[in-house]
Amino acid sequence: MTQTIRLTAAQAMVKWLSVQITEDGDRFIEGIWGIFGHGNVAGLGEALEKAQQDFPTWRGQNEQTMAHAAIAYAKAKKRTRAMAVTSSIGPGATNLVTAAALAHVNRLPILLIPGDVFANRRPDPVLQQIEDFEDGTISANDCLRPVSRYFDRISRPEHLLTALPRALAVMTDPAGCGPVTLAFCQDTQAEAYDYPVAFFEPRVWRIRRPRPDPHEIENLVALIRGSKKPVIVAGGGVIYSRAEETLAAFAQTHGIPVVETQAGKSALAQSHAMNFGASGVNGSAAANALSAEADLVIGLGTRFQDFTTGSWTLFRNPERRLISINVSAYDAMKHGAVPVMGDAKVALEAVAAALGSHRSHWFDPGLRTAWLDAVTDHCRGRQRPAGQLPSDAEVIGAVQRASSDDAVAMCAAGTMPGAMKLLWKAGQGGYHMEYGFSCMGYEIAGAMGLKLAVPEREVICFVGDGSYMMANSELATAVMRKVPFTVVLTDNRGYGCISRLQQGCGGAPFNNMYHDSNVKQQPQIDYVAHSASMGAYAVKATDIADLEAQLAQARSRDIPTVIVIDTDATEGPGFGDAGHWWDVAVPQTGTTQKLADAYAAYLDNQQRQRLVN
Repeated sequence: MTQTIRLTAAQAMVKWLSVQITEDGDRFIEGIWGIFGHGNVAGLGEALEKAQQDFPTWRGQNEQTMAHAAIAYAKAKKRTRAMAVTSSIGPGATNLVTAAALAHVNRLPILLIPGDVFANRRPDPVLQQIEDFEDGTISANDCLRPVSRYFDRISRPEHLLTALPRALAVMTDPAGCGPVTLAFCQDTQAEAYDYPVAFFEPRVWRIRRPRPDPHEIENLVALIRGSKKPVIVAGGGVIYSRAEETLAAFAQTHGIPVVETQAGKSALAQSHAMNFGASGVNGSAAANALSAEADLVIGLGTRFQDFTTGSWTLFRNPERRLISINVSAYDAMKHGAVPVMGDAKVALEAVAAALGSHRSHWFDPGLRTAWLDAVTDHCRGRQRPAGQLPSDAEVIGAVQRASSDDAVAMCAAGTMPGAMKLLWKAGQGGYHMEYGFSCMGYEIAGAMGLKLAVPEREVICFVGDGSYMMANSELATAVMRKVPFTVVLTDNRGYGCISRLQQGCGGAPFNNMYHDSNVKQQPQIDYVAHSASMGAYAVKATDIADLEAQLAQARSRDIPTVIVIDTDATEGPGFGDAGHWWDVAVPQTGTTQKLADAYAAYLDNQQRQRLVN
């Protein structure tokens, strides 16, 4: 006879999650972020309160930013561990949609457990219920379907017996990894059921390393041997595969230069001789020169985002072939690439064994040296006339000089992601960027999640004033939990990055900076006072030298430090031959010569796009 234990569905969910283990013996789901409300407080809230010793709960300020913290944690843990987030049934649930999309784009695991309407429908419509006039099965949580890799609605207690293992199977699948939503009907949460005791036995989840097909490896080896100018584009899959050392040895042994995506940056330290820097729109002159000449482009764990490829104008050699090594068939087949489906580390090891002593080494090492010297010069502090503000590049230089060797620089949206990809000289593992979704408001919550994942490392969060205004409340959470990190808040009084893009596309300055918006009075926001009001240590840096001094002092604190510095909104981070074209549609007709010139340039660049292999 099967031995059973009687639990509510909520109690069973929490009990099961608490015994799902990684290969290292840790909980795979480290714990849960929660804001309780109608729909999750009575059922799931009761279960979590009783399980505090085995499965911790953390309170945040906003459902979206709690999820951002959880996503940053999973990213920093290289997808080997994750967190859960629970919300109420209405606006709490829909607040999760942006974060779920972010995790979906970045292929990162997170378990979302929003409360849902009554499965029995007796009190319909309940508070916060979305009613679909044509479909009685729809609730607000259905908004999460297109941004979840797996979606299930728990409307019977026994649904957990299948739904929970499916959820973890998706979250630990290297190819299908992403957000999972288990919409948990509120009456079901409180309903009791006799669960099999065996269901709660601890289970170890091992993340697979799929081996490529031998024929695909043979094909890749032949292409490398036959190429004259191969280049590797290192993406986030290198880091998630823990293939950093394998890539370093492979590139060095076989003389193949490496260029980086946003997600792949810091897989190789910038100091590595084969790292030629960032690729594409905000790429280095060295990396883009090699990419333009390459006759074989080997994507390693990358989804070939438009910023990486210069909207598919970067790889100009008419003889070039595109190879994509990826665990996901969807990514491996993009743009007619020759696919090598498998784990990045396993694939590189197999290719290395087959290549033997073969070596390309076709490039000029001086390209890399000249580029790094130019970056150092571009980011140095300058003597400026009174009243002239520093550039974002100078801020990056100051932080680079003042940060520790183990520092992790992080950001998400605005000017800084492009500037950081271009200019930050990362140590291995010293870069954390959410640029798959380019989500404003990720930064502060993400810095907290990152620091929770790697407490031994210094975490420096770059955020602009626009992104800070969108989502800053988890700063109070970090203060309450004593999670120390440093925020460098660059204040350019608006959305400087988009204002420059607007004008670069032929438009007039409009609705981005406070001074070109329809406001009666420009706001004078005291970010130091605002940050301090949430308990952070906050200070205004008077200049670049003061910024460096304040950064050094921040490392001694056990709470977040916010350093505010005013910057010039008109000066972009690029210089010289850095960067590449980005396809942003320009109006075909207009009333200004500036717009006409921008459209002519757009058509010229569009002719160079090569969308298939």
